[in-house]
Amino acid sequence: MEITFYLSGAIAIAATLMVITGLSAVHALLYLIVSLLAVAIVFFVLGAPFAAALEVIIYAGAIMVLFVFVMMMLNLGKAAAAKERDWLNPGMWVGPAILAALLLAELLYIFAQDGGTSPTVVVDAKAVGISLFGPYLLGVELASLLLLAGLVGACHLGWHEEREGDGAGLARRSGQGGVVADGPSRENG
Repeated sequence: MEITFYLSGAIAIAATLMVITGLSAVHALLYLIVSLLAVAIVFFVLGAPFAAALEVIIYAGAIMVLFVFVMMMLNLGKAAAAKERDWLNPGMWVGPAILAALLLAELLYIFAQDGGTSPTVVVDAKAVGISLFGPYLLGVELASLLLLAGLVGACHLGWHEEREGDGAGLARRSGQGGVVADGPSRENG
């Protein structure tokens, strides 16, 4: 089991370095998913299967969907579409695919080694709830406020860009070079 811990840790470090040093946001998201999955395997090997499941469900699942949603909201138009075609070439999938294949092989090794059972005590949902909303209540609430602030900021940025784009489009369609009024138009004549 020691080798699985060190291999997962190495994969997590390598994937996280690729997140930090990557030049495109799409590549960074793929490597971040691999990094979060590697951390989940570290949790499982250390005897915390519930924390591993939460890592996969919450971070590698829900939070990454939120990141992709924010990227879609901040879409920059036709220039971004051309960049996205360049980002989605098959070569960009090689690194994350290799790291994910290593994690899968490691997970299969863990399940073959002990039959998929963990030597830890089973923790039920009541005990987790008492821990989260007992001594760790402040941490849970701060994390939720941080996520809410990020979502509100992303919505504001996306809304602001969209509104400016609509005004410019209205000015071009009406043939005016200036500002377009928000109210109903009145013609003098």
